[in-house]
Amino acid sequence: MPNVKTSIRLREGRPTPRGATWTGTGVNFAVFSANATRMELCLFDDSGDRELDRIDLPEYTNEVFHGFLPDARPGQIYGYRAHGPYEPTAGHRFNPNKLLLDPYAKSLVGQLEWNPALFGYQMETADDLTFDDRDSAPFMMKSRVIDGAFTWGGDRPPNTGFDRTMIYEAHVRGMTQRHPDVPEALRGTFRGLTDPAVLRHLKSIGATAIELLPVHTFLDDDYLLDKKLTNYWGYNTIGFFAPARRYASVPDFAFSEFKEMVARLHEANFEVILDVVYNHTAEGNERGATLCFKGLDNASYYRLMPDDKRYYINDTGTGNTVNLSHPRVIQMVTDSLRYWTEEMHVDGFRFDLGTILAREPYGFDQQSGFLRAVGQDPVLSQVKLIAEPWDCGPGGYQVGAFPPGWAEWNDRYRDVVRSYWKGDDAMLPEMATRLTGSADKFNWGGRRPSSSVNFLTAHDGFTLHDTVAYNDKHNEANGEENRDGTDNNHSWNHGAEGPTDDSEINALRWRQKRNMLATLLLSQGLPMIVAGDEFGRSQGGNNNAYCQDNEISWLDWDHDEDAKSLIAFVGDVMRIRRTFPILRRERFLTGTYNEALDIKELTWLTAAGVEMTQENWDDAGARCFGMVLDGRAQPSGIPKRGIDRTLLLILNAHHDLVGFTLPTVPGGTGWMLLLDTNRPDGHETSRFDFDAQYGVTGRSLLLFELEPDASAGEAG
Repeated sequence: MPNVKTSIRLREGRPTPRGATWTGTGVNFAVFSANATRMELCLFDDSGDRELDRIDLPEYTNEVFHGFLPDARPGQIYGYRAHGPYEPTAGHRFNPNKLLLDPYAKSLVGQLEWNPALFGYQMETADDLTFDDRDSAPFMMKSRVIDGAFTWGGDRPPNTGFDRTMIYEAHVRGMTQRHPDVPEALRGTFRGLTDPAVLRHLKSIGATAIELLPVHTFLDDDYLLDKKLTNYWGYNTIGFFAPARRYASVPDFAFSEFKEMVARLHEANFEVILDVVYNHTAEGNERGATLCFKGLDNASYYRLMPDDKRYYINDTGTGNTVNLSHPRVIQMVTDSLRYWTEEMHVDGFRFDLGTILAREPYGFDQQSGFLRAVGQDPVLSQVKLIAEPWDCGPGGYQVGAFPPGWAEWNDRYRDVVRSYWKGDDAMLPEMATRLTGSADKFNWGGRRPSSSVNFLTAHDGFTLHDTVAYNDKHNEANGEENRDGTDNNHSWNHGAEGPTDDSEINALRWRQKRNMLATLLLSQGLPMIVAGDEFGRSQGGNNNAYCQDNEISWLDWDHDEDAKSLIAFVGDVMRIRRTFPILRRERFLTGTYNEALDIKELTWLTAAGVEMTQENWDDAGARCFGMVLDGRAQPSGIPKRGIDRTLLLILNAHHDLVGFTLPTVPGGTGWMLLLDTNRPDGHETSRFDFDAQYGVTGRSLLLFELEPDASAGEAG
């Protein structure tokens, strides 16, 4: 064991900021622990293999151990060893034989090698009450001091309004690993995402923000490695400040490559949103490894069972739950968020299992410590905040319950749109609610329709193509005998399970993809598309590809004509969305008549072209309806950024053609056809008179624009 050195090289330093901070004359080290009795700073050689010194941090202020090391410089590799009681039943798992990561480390080096020495107890016994005295350092990643200086130049965030945002959810590796135009050395990396070919594609479909699956440093579970699989999605975080080395072309410079990526995406006018996992860590439950938080202060960082603190509350389904009721833990999470906002220039965050962050010991609370901390923060309250509003704990489903200022994933939108186009009974009333921004969930507290993040698919579940190609999941490649993944997919294979040579089935599947994408992009709210859905990517029916770092998950950029056509279709519909402000209102549509303005902003129609009655809404077999959106119905004083034209949207989920009578609308002379999902590449006729009957193909969507009466001005 290296000699302990405490007096010559080390000064008292400061308890803030947390982590290892290069000051220009040395490095300040500060680490929180409310229950440790002693904290050793361990210094390693440049390879990270040899431990050179162990130095006691000399000061303890407000539960923070700290010291200043004048000899240290950027590049210094280090870790901690925490001394204290090993009393699992009291919640304490201190073991100085275990090298620990700095929770605030901005860079990590090396690769964790799963070994029994990483566990605080004798892992072979499966008894976590035992104590293990093996040194874990040879098998551990280490923390590294960085100089965070970066020349941002004229970088400016796009600050895209919610009403003009379209989110594109993507995986750093999966996006470019098979892209032929991206240099091979940059495929699957931060730099690869900024290749001109990738940016051109994102521009072509109208995306404004790229939402990246987790890029914080995460671990591959040992049971997956045993099956020659990996934690591909990355929901297994161990470092909340350090970008994952695996996504850098030069791993030791992941933090600077990430900044370079953000700068280039901003230059191309794309926002960057990070999918973040603050609800649990990679340390698992009482039988998990001791890598960081568990060894520094288990009783503070994790929620433990009140009657036996040996065990963890598992509201996340992953073994542990981060204790967001502890002020220092809230501080760590908000410090992390501010770091990624201020230092890394990120534009927003999507919070995995967001309900956890608002959960106090008694349950979900709109005024939880974390939500209040974020809501009043002058930095964090100004970025895009998106919650996945559910977890597996009691009362964990909270769609619509997050406070004003937050947007939320709306899984009801996903399920209803899938079910409607599948042809399920009695879907019209809720389909209408989802099309108009889900006011039943979000119309309170001054929240806007953009509070609803509308999506058809996400990383978790079927792709859009697989939604129309499979009745059942096919997850055999995950090695769990197809038991994993949801069975509640609201999918329909249209007559054949998986790939088929039947041209009629294939044609219907492509039309259904157009139907759902058009529905998504023409609905009120904030649309999100998953990478590859815009060209019909398949995962072969795997609806839980979390461990598939291979062709199952990677995007295939070799597109046939159908795929190219779908890409063009998405771009066309997004241009329509941008053109007409009525499609992206920031106030909820009510359908009430404004007598003073002589405007009814929303009218629901039957196929006969007449306004729907309650009897029509109650008809379980009804599957075709229309909605007239009066383009004049815009809030005063708000820039419209488009044309105030009236639109007619028609949806037909019947299998058969329906004759739809085009309604007469004051201020117009007829209807101009903008979109027909049955004829995406062109229309023989584009103008139709009032009261004309249009043959709406079974399983299709149409959009018309009111032709204004020139003699009456542009009122319509």
